[in-house]
Amino acid sequence: MKKLTILFLSAACFCTVLSSCKKMLDVMPGDELDQSQMYRNVYDADAAVIGIYGKFQGLAERYILLNELRADMLDYTDNADEYLRQLSNHTVTADNPYASPRPFYEVILNCNDVLKNFDIMLKDKKMKESEYAVRYADITCLRSFLYLQLGIHYGEIPYVTSTLESVEEVKDVKRFPKLSFDALLDTLIKSTEALTYKDEYPSGTSPNITVDGYPTAKWFINKKVLLGDLNLWRGNYVQAATWYRQVMETAANNSNDATMYTMYKVGWDSNGDVDHYISYGRISDATSLVWNTQWRIMYEQAANTKGYEREWVWAMPFDSKFKPENPFVKLFSPIGGKYLVKPSQEAFDNWNSQQQIGNSSAPAVPGLPYDARGILTCQQINGQPVVMKYLWNYLNWSSMLPVDVLKRSSTWFLFKQTHLHMRFAEAANRAGKHLLAWGLFNNGIAGAYPAPTSDVTNYHNTLFEPYPFNFDARNSGSSGIPYYRAPWYRNIGIRKRANLVNYNVAPGADSTLSIESGLINETALEDAYEGTRWPDLLRVALRRNDPAFLADKVYQKLKKDNVPGAEAARAKLMDKSGWYLPFKF
Repeated sequence: MKKLTILFLSAACFCTVLSSCKKMLDVMPGDELDQSQMYRNVYDADAAVIGIYGKFQGLAERYILLNELRADMLDYTDNADEYLRQLSNHTVTADNPYASPRPFYEVILNCNDVLKNFDIMLKDKKMKESEYAVRYADITCLRSFLYLQLGIHYGEIPYVTSTLESVEEVKDVKRFPKLSFDALLDTLIKSTEALTYKDEYPSGTSPNITVDGYPTAKWFINKKVLLGDLNLWRGNYVQAATWYRQVMETAANNSNDATMYTMYKVGWDSNGDVDHYISYGRISDATSLVWNTQWRIMYEQAANTKGYEREWVWAMPFDSKFKPENPFVKLFSPIGGKYLVKPSQEAFDNWNSQQQIGNSSAPAVPGLPYDARGILTCQQINGQPVVMKYLWNYLNWSSMLPVDVLKRSSTWFLFKQTHLHMRFAEAANRAGKHLLAWGLFNNGIAGAYPAPTSDVTNYHNTLFEPYPFNFDARNSGSSGIPYYRAPWYRNIGIRKRANLVNYNVAPGADSTLSIESGLINETALEDAYEGTRWPDLLRVALRRNDPAFLADKVYQKLKKDNVPGAEAARAKLMDKSGWYLPFKF
């Protein structure tokens, strides 16, 4: 515990140092460290890592606003200022503070400084090679993630890996000419794949411990997910799927059977706090929707629970006892917050256009005509539509009142298992594995490859495909012959977990485009407001060379919310140059 205390106190000091000028005052404040007191051993290195992630958390509000407000599911409220309205309406001016790349580059330059000092520590034998490789890879991948975000929102950007005295130096186009998005992706893929360590922090190392009830392993970027994303953006579909598959198999050798069969596999479990179904106490009875466990609970449950462990790949807590302060109450809540953004009518229309599974056996009961994830994601509070995902630790689910007005804890939800499956399915679909892709986001692998008899030997699987598309989901039932309980037998698919009927591919439709459109829409339904929407729309529009794929969705949002300028926004987005923010510090 003494070491942990030193680590987090040191990290706080590193946060202060990272944000201060390199020319330190002669008399140092008591809570700061000068360079001679830093980077002395592996614990100092860990403090630097924690300090970087503390800085990274400061980007959470910007990350959500840029990736959601610019798309079709989030809009501004009457409380929003002109700059938030510009993001939503695509009328961003150069002085818009939300559009400035400066905060991203500030963290990137901090990363550069830490990486340089890690090199020095290795050279001076202050860290072992194994200690260096793990920490160097983590900070490099976080930097790559930040550059990916910059590429998504600005298109062409300067790529800087050296240490600088000031962030203003990034503006020197002679030293740092802008890279195109494709060139940036190639650079990031090359540098990230060259890393010698790509797993999570080893258990027992300082960054992979439990602090105040929080297991810290999921605080840090998943390197293989990042590599999957980079390759997916670049169109390297088999390579992207390969990296995603490795993450999906994280618990393949876990000693706990339930964890092995469910973690990152969208698998069923008999424990409602783990399987995260949409379910009802009585079939198709809207009043019996389960609230206190299952799907909604993943946004409230503690980080040390099995459900959290098996669902979240990357998530960072905002605890009211620690800094930085949770930004989400301010953004989303009309109670104790500023209520600046709200769900769009287009988002509600999407959830309300879905069809739930009913009961086909006698007496037949039709399914409810909407997606219940919408109800558990957004609520009406005092007549105002509210995004609730980030507020379930702050507002009580039954009363919609603060649990404790002084405790504003939440989580920054960066990547979960359903997101992972849909990214894999997107890559698989583009690699020509259409039925597998369809199964993963509908009723599962076995559902896509059903068996006509009780013998499932040649069904419930894609073992005829090469890796990473070879899945074995065979399940013969308790009395089946031959008997099978294959590694993926519990996989149920994303729409089935949400209690929805399968997505229908119309006869004669282009399988690639139809399944891809279904996937992207399913991501909106499942992962709404988690920072995926604008990147998903942009990636597909780029891939298809189809600006209307993006422009029409934004247009529908603005039109349905009666926002002036919907036609102008669509016209702007029909030109690819209109997809990117002005790059100005």
